[in-house]
Amino acid sequence: MRAPRRVITTADDFGLSSAVNEAVEQAARDGILTCASLMVGEVAAADAVARARRIPALRVGLHIVVAAGRPVLSPSQIPDLCDADGRLDGRLVRAGVRFFFRSRAAAQLRAEIEAQFAAFADTGLALDHVNAHKHMHLHPTVLRFIMATGKRYGMRAVRLPFEPRALAGSLPLRERLTGASGSAVIGPWVAFMRWQLRRAGLRHNDFVFGLRKSGAIEEAAVIEVMGRLPAGTSEVYFHPSTDPVGRGELAALLSPRVRAALENCGAQRVSFSEL
Repeated sequence: MRAPRRVITTADDFGLSSAVNEAVEQAARDGILTCASLMVGEVAAADAVARARRIPALRVGLHIVVAAGRPVLSPSQIPDLCDADGRLDGRLVRAGVRFFFRSRAAAQLRAEIEAQFAAFADTGLALDHVNAHKHMHLHPTVLRFIMATGKRYGMRAVRLPFEPRALAGSLPLRERLTGASGSAVIGPWVAFMRWQLRRAGLRHNDFVFGLRKSGAIEEAAVIEVMGRLPAGTSEVYFHPSTDPVGRGELAALLSPRVRAALENCGAQRVSFSEL
């Protein structure tokens, strides 16, 4: 039997700023947004939690940050993960090599991931899903620690960052050749991750849209995605904000044309916890 089409719409970076939080609230109340991924260590995390409590229909997950963001632990506790400013190293390749080859860095990574799960648990919000900033959960060490720690915190669903090339035909060549699942280098990690999640009995989406147009998945792009959704569960993720950067994605989430495209394609809107 052909699998039904379901779609999850997610806002990443919830908690990054008041502008992001305001956009998430608007999109959940008046638009098509079903989920948001919370950065528990960022400056506006408490504001994000307060807004989420006012919107019971919004499902909130944990956006694990292991690079290019603020840690939950003190930088003095995780010195191998942080730069001179006390932020998690923003050079992703260098951070990934360190996680894999340095046992002290790996131990600190595990402690930081544990602290982020604990901080989310302290919010009292139900854990809808888990993913990682910059899709760093594709890294096998990061994924291993997330899976080991998440079990103790009720984790049941994880984003699989797989965007099918077959549906990227109308994109410019450069965008078709990039994206977290668009290269021969990353593809095997996606396959390994899918196998790991299934072996652990964790739910996940089948496809994701937004990788090749990250930060710019605006109205026309979303309408095109809705017209080409494959069978199974697709996640479309956004970075909405009321600031100029992100305003186009907020407009897409609020767009009557996008809502109509979603209704016309016949896909059911769901959250990860409904998979």
